[in-house]
Amino acid sequence: SRQDVPTAPCDARGLLDLSLPTFAALQLDRGWDVVEAVLADPEGTEAISSRLRSLLRIAALVQQSGTAVTQDAIDAARAEDATDTEIHETVLISAAFCMFNRYVDGLGTWAPPEREDYAPSSQMIVDVGYTASTPPPG
Repeated sequence: SRQDVPTAPCDARGLLDLSLPTFAALQLDRGWDVVEAVLADPEGTEAISSRLRSLLRIAALVQQSGTAVTQDAIDAARAEDATDTEIHETVLISAAFCMFNRYVDGLGTWAPPEREDYAPSSQMIVDVGYTASTPPPG
């Protein structure tokens, strides 16, 4: 049965630790101030809405295990006007990025150590989406 499958919490650290926050910061009016506030204290920061906070709670549960997502967490997100699509995408994206982190960690992938290293590729995605394959020179 599904409950017999061993699971381990997703390691939130890794390659995506710096690339995703950089991508987010480049799209936000207050940039790194918002990202750092959320990373430091997602429950206590006023930098995000209560709806987004409820979705981040679901994402954190997915990091523990897919079965950690409770009806109470879903109901709480709905009470903050999160749609079923947003809840679904939160679970999907969180699970996918757990897998991506495990993949790059399992391969022993080297990752640049500084968030500035991720700015060119993140800006490229902001500018042209995921269709471009390499950052422009310079």
